[in-house]
Amino acid sequence: MSRVSRRPTVSMPTVEEDKAITAAAKSDPDAQPLTPVQLQAMVPMRALRGRPKSESKKLLVSVRYSPEVLAYFKSTGAGWQARMDSVLREYVHTKAAGK
Repeated sequence: MSRVSRRPTVSMPTVEEDKAITAAAKSDPDAQPLTPVQLQAMVPMRALRGRPKSESKKLLVSVRYSPEVLAYFKSTGAGWQARMDSVLREYVHTKAAGK
């Protein structure tokens, strides 16, 4: 079975066509080409997706907790993992300050 691409082929404009397109864009006040400063400020879309990168990266680990500990934190509602992290971080700072 042969593979047939369903994507339309893209044909690049010739140098003359590109000059005509650029001239038409420059003559239209609503469709001005981007300035070099604007082009430099552009960011790829994939860089904008998702949550912003944190300065303090967290590590993914597998940990076992007592059922009552998990039940307590889960009963506090959404964000229970962040609250658990906060409690553990506070404990570490308390212990580190005591040394």
